[in-house]
Amino acid sequence: MPAAQPKGLSWFGIIRIGLVQASIGALVMLSTTVLNRLMVVEYALAAAIPAGFVAWHYAVQLTRPLWGQVSDKGRKRTPWVLAGLAVLAGGVLVASQATPMMADGFGAGFALAVIAYTLIGIGVGMGGTSALALLASGVAPQRRAAAAATTWIMMVAGIVASAITVGALLDPYSPERLMEVASGLALVTVAVTALAVFRLEQGHVVFEETRKDEPAPDFRAAIAEIWNEAAARRFTIFIFVSMIAFSMQDLILEPFAGLVFGMTPGESTQLGGQHQGGILLGMIVAGVGGSAFKGKLTSDLRLWIVAGCLASAAGLAGLALAAIAGPGWPLGINVFVLGLGNGVFAVASIGAMMGLAGAGEKTREGVRMGVWGASQAIAFGLGGMFGAMGVDIARRVQAHDGSAFQLIFAIEAALFVLAAILAVRAAGSQAMPTRASQAQDREIFA
Repeated sequence: MPAAQPKGLSWFGIIRIGLVQASIGALVMLSTTVLNRLMVVEYALAAAIPAGFVAWHYAVQLTRPLWGQVSDKGRKRTPWVLAGLAVLAGGVLVASQATPMMADGFGAGFALAVIAYTLIGIGVGMGGTSALALLASGVAPQRRAAAAATTWIMMVAGIVASAITVGALLDPYSPERLMEVASGLALVTVAVTALAVFRLEQGHVVFEETRKDEPAPDFRAAIAEIWNEAAARRFTIFIFVSMIAFSMQDLILEPFAGLVFGMTPGESTQLGGQHQGGILLGMIVAGVGGSAFKGKLTSDLRLWIVAGCLASAAGLAGLALAAIAGPGWPLGINVFVLGLGNGVFAVASIGAMMGLAGAGEKTREGVRMGVWGASQAIAFGLGGMFGAMGVDIARRVQAHDGSAFQLIFAIEAALFVLAAILAVRAAGSQAMPTRASQAQDREIFA
């Protein structure tokens, strides 16, 4: 009789991890989009201030490889997931309190916001890395790419749902209403996470091939192995460049809607929900139509990555035109198209990431996911800062809001074209890396 196949996480277990991702996305949405818009428009702060906070929370996420290493060495990953979500929710509540404080006493509010975004960065790094490491090590290799795409689609769905709900509840805006909405969101997301991870790791094996009985290497050795591997190194560089392009509009889209199109906080938050809705559809299209759900190593996945980058560039070119056209431009459709391209690019890249997650000779999934998460965090921080500071400088130099936003959107579109060029060499995926197939995987990335 053939040997019984080891039992990994079921699809129900994968969906439970997706609920964790959705909770993380919902909380981060409030801290990086809603509060950002409030600081710039309602409280008339320079765009560089909220961008600095967001960049700082990404800088804190440079600890992701360390959290991954701790997760690799421990017996359980779910306690780190739950602890991370609790810290993240607490940080969001503190940030919601600090935002209106800066209008009355800037120094005290600023200091409190720094503490808040530190907690947010720790929470995302701890909870997010541990959840992705659990997904990479607890899911059967042949379904890793599909599992990753599914959980990320659920994360975007959580962002969309929370953006629409928060946008509806936040109008008419007041600091008291902001705290009520933030408190409700924090309570719901922590409760959902606690239910999702309850006994999640019981009754399934860990897929770590021949490394399962070996001790995890020390942190420096793990980082050195990853960087010396051509496939992982080039993928890290691609993630870095593409995520800078992805994130430059992140902190200026809602202020753009308020300053150029005169939208209220609730309306601009719902516009962000349209962008996330486009991302959601793009992920589904790429996941079903491309190879991200099939777990195959083909050039098809590379084509989806390139197509997503170019579609994103086209959407940003449209926003550059909208910045001059102003009210009357179909902004909602434009933002949805941008999101569609972002989603195609993102889910194809996730498929590639999961294909390489278990490909190390000694390093385990936690550290490898942590390294890519840290690269993404650096890129998001820099991209957000470049976008916001670029708008501030351009507004002063050009003395015209529309022209300033047009310049930044055009630069971002060019960066997506560069990311597409890099993807020609740096994209590829194998959802089931084995010792025999790792050489083939490295050849494609080389």
